[in-house]
Amino acid sequence: MFARRSRRTAATGQGNDVNGKRLLVFGALLAVGGALVAACGGDDGAPAGTGTTAVDASSSASKVTLRLGYFPNITHAQAVIGVASGTFQAELGSNVRLETKIFNAGPAEIDALFAGEIDAGFIGPSPAINGYVKSNGEALRVVAGGASGGALFIVRPEANINGPKDLAGKVLASPQLGGTQDVALRAYIAAAGLKTRENGGKVTVQPLANADTLTRFKQGKLDGAWVPEPWATRLVQEANGKVLVDEKALWPRGQFATTNLIVSTKFLATHPDVVEALIRGEIKTIQFIQDKPEEAKKIVNDEIARITTAGLAPAVIDAAWQNLDFTWDPIASSLRKSADDAFALGFLGSKKPDLSKIYDLTILNRVLAQLNLEAVKQ
Repeated sequence: MFARRSRRTAATGQGNDVNGKRLLVFGALLAVGGALVAACGGDDGAPAGTGTTAVDASSSASKVTLRLGYFPNITHAQAVIGVASGTFQAELGSNVRLETKIFNAGPAEIDALFAGEIDAGFIGPSPAINGYVKSNGEALRVVAGGASGGALFIVRPEANINGPKDLAGKVLASPQLGGTQDVALRAYIAAAGLKTRENGGKVTVQPLANADTLTRFKQGKLDGAWVPEPWATRLVQEANGKVLVDEKALWPRGQFATTNLIVSTKFLATHPDVVEALIRGEIKTIQFIQDKPEEAKKIVNDEIARITTAGLAPAVIDAAWQNLDFTWDPIASSLRKSADDAFALGFLGSKKPDLSKIYDLTILNRVLAQLNLEAVKQ
């Protein structure tokens, strides 16, 4: 269950992701130096990085640089706000220099971590799994959660899809082959006793960039799409789509990982104090998001507009926000289930991967204890 400041369970509510038999890597890599300052930050109630820290990341004898990756979208709101408000930097301290890199897809972020270009990043479960498997469990660890929910299966009313049995002969889309939503869609198809065309069946699944999915949906060239927010809401509001499946309904208590925080094993071993400060900053940012959602939405949308030059319509971000829960709990059981589905679909090789070391929640639970919050399970 999700831990909150008052020890209550969070109300139930993405995701761009990754890798499989082949990877579709798209989007440009934008380097952003230093901490970002949102126009609505500061005195308007944005989270402040104050409070006593058990381990002072600024106490190192020499300067440390933490290179952090994330996406400019609402499923990474904890990163967008933590950077923009200065909360992350305040927790890291004066001896840690925060550098940020913006990504549009999970594979590119994993490649950057492999290349030593970033030390940590917010990312979806599928790219985290693939990065772990490709490196034989050596490259990374999941150290905290980020978000849950926010993935939906949207269909065109004209396609007459009222359940999984109606998918035969239909053309569907997902963001990336082998990515988080792609695996969810294909597992849903398989559970209905159907097969995709490449496996001799009658259901067509096309991996498409989310913007292309919206365009083709409007043109009537797609019958449905399993997509993350805010694209699910945009398909509904801008293309007259209807929700066939809110993925929350397929998970226990409606909880499944959309975004997690990963750290390279080398950086984790060398600078655990810096990782601790980053996690503390994330927790404080998520508490701010939970307590002041309207302010949080404004910061996120201002930053999306600044980084991408195009913010979200207020109606879109309001509706999409309702489908997401922001949580430091990585919801480990959902990642393992996603990995099982990916393996069954042939995306993780011929031997089922051992994910026993993908999590290291020691620091997270230590910080939660310091803040009088419930521990999370691995």
